[in-house]
Amino acid sequence: MTTKIIEITADETLPIRHQVMWPTKPLDYVKLNNDNEGLHFGLFIDKKLISVISLFINDGEAQFRKFATLENYQGKGYGSILLNEIMQIADKQSLKRIWCNARRNKSEFYRKFGLVATNTIFIKGDVDYEIMERIF
Repeated sequence: MTTKIIEITADETLPIRHQVMWPTKPLDYVKLNNDNEGLHFGLFIDKKLISVISLFINDGEAQFRKFATLENYQGKGYGSILLNEIMQIADKQSLKRIWCNARRNKSEFYRKFGLVATNTIFIKGDVDYEIMERIF
């Protein structure tokens, strides 16, 4: 199996975002108002898109959003490969900070990448989130 990460369009992220994150909501629920301002990346296995993430850089900081991996491919390290790529992009661009709104049940995953909780917690659509960040 060959894995490859490339920049994709926001529209290409939508099916995976929808299927993984909010399958019971309409497709528009997973669109972001500022999707056209972001960089969107996909991890492919043998030309099949299996994981997506969107990166928004502003004023020396970046937020990654809508990070999702197809269920059949979760727990196999593919999401880690993609998130490591995003961390390398942040490092190469000499960003001061990278952060995300992490689902609280996934916070341990993000800790492996040097992100720490900021103690800012909120609920969206019955899901608990906390803002996690990594300072460079």
